[in-house]
Amino acid sequence: MADSIFMKAEEIMKALGVSQSEAYRIIKRLNEELKEKGYMVVSGRVSRRYLEEKIYGYKDCAAKDQAREV
Repeated sequence: MADSIFMKAEEIMKALGVSQSEAYRIIKRLNEELKEKGYMVVSGRVSRRYLEEKIYGYKDCAAKDQAREV
């Protein structure tokens, strides 16, 4: 399921070790942030890339990796 662009609550629960209600709170909070930035969101799902950026800080790592490739 890691190929999907979106993560559901069940996958967030396993990845972060949180309860179902906390997983849905995370989805809601991140989707609200994305809406404020003008992105379209899917209810009950969150962008895998955005979650990883917010939780693990992958955005900074990805930018550094891309700079090395050039």
